[in-house]
Amino acid sequence: MIATIIVIFIIGYTAIVLEHPLKLDKTIPAILTGALLWAIVSLSGLGVVNAEHQAGEMEGVLLHHVGKIAEILFFLIGAMVIVELIDLHRGFSVITNRIRTTKKTKLLWLISIIAFFLSSVLDNLTTTIVMISLLRKLVPDRMERVWFVSFVVIAANAGGAWSPIGDVTTTMLWIGKKITTPGLIEDVFIPSILCICLPLLIATFMPQFRGNVQPGSGDVAASEERQQLLSSKIMLILGIGGLIFVPIFKQITHLPPYMGMMISLAVVWFASEFIHPGDEFYEERKHLYSARHALTKIEMSSILFFLGILLAVAALESVIASTHADGHPVGLLMTMAESLQHAVPNTDIVVILLGVLSAIIDNVPLVAAVMGMYPMDQFPIDDKLWQLIAFTAGTGGSMLIIGSAAGVAAMGMERIDFIWYMKNIAWLALLGFLAGSFSFLALYPVFHG
Repeated sequence: MIATIIVIFIIGYTAIVLEHPLKLDKTIPAILTGALLWAIVSLSGLGVVNAEHQAGEMEGVLLHHVGKIAEILFFLIGAMVIVELIDLHRGFSVITNRIRTTKKTKLLWLISIIAFFLSSVLDNLTTTIVMISLLRKLVPDRMERVWFVSFVVIAANAGGAWSPIGDVTTTMLWIGKKITTPGLIEDVFIPSILCICLPLLIATFMPQFRGNVQPGSGDVAASEERQQLLSSKIMLILGIGGLIFVPIFKQITHLPPYMGMMISLAVVWFASEFIHPGDEFYEERKHLYSARHALTKIEMSSILFFLGILLAVAALESVIASTHADGHPVGLLMTMAESLQHAVPNTDIVVILLGVLSAIIDNVPLVAAVMGMYPMDQFPIDDKLWQLIAFTAGTGGSMLIIGSAAGVAAMGMERIDFIWYMKNIAWLALLGFLAGSFSFLALYPVFHG
């Protein structure tokens, strides 16, 4: 039955990877695989291990995993609604409308720096969408613009890696008590900077970024649509402040992060109910700027995808695949980790290879699998393993345009060709990834003795 479980997971995962060729939403195979695996585990009679790595009751183990998954999903829903509320009130225009330069190298650095820091408080996907909207006004020529957009993808992924709320994978590690906010910033911030700065330094001397951007008429309607409202600045401050408040709240209260996110959501929601976007604001238009409208704009399919894939990985983590000499049962993922440890004794090499693999495979299940493979008694909170996987899984996806949510969004919005990106950008992203990884390995002993 173990072989059947593995085969079903591989088939479901393949369907997720081939989402675009199959024209099948990846949410469908994700939730189907998650439910099927638990059904097979229940019917097979193989048994499951609990959080203490002891044989446990099926219902109790499943409830434990659903509870941990719910923490992530509630957190993501709260963050998504806050970001959508900021966008409804055109809060991001406060930042983007201040950029006036036309010099290509200066614009490249400015756009990349904004994307780097913005993604640390939003996420790489939202940041990429915001920056592409900005670039469409600043760089009218599409072929010229895709170069800038490609660096936005690298910057957004690098910026999300050093923040617990900057990427889904770092959020998973943070909520799963594998990393802390101070520890993540201390260990991953400098590698993340190198990950984007090295490609930027090389690009500064490339012919594509010489001279000035040629001005164009642009899309007047789009420009008018992004004009600031009276509520833009206050909603941006409240939204960004609310997101930054979450890790501070956790540090002070030691409560799960989604509790802080719910407080932030309530405050931003409350403000959106009473603030007026314009002088001539009519009651019948109020719903267009409300949290109810923001809730309709969040991607529930993404939430269900995370639910399905995390349930599937939880099934692999829980099903008993072998038994230790002392009689303790071992889950499937733990068994695989032990085999991998024998084949490649150096975990640093394993994690870097997983980062490279995340350019092809979705990093969410990849990180979920790693969390299930390595036990906390051997790799405690803020261990080198967790910090390195936060960096490699977050930045490795930049090497291919399909390797991250930011890349997929850019590919769809700007029609970036897969082969073009691989030929022109992949090597720059790889150099940044390697520079960041090696700097992490060099600096970790310095920071931790």
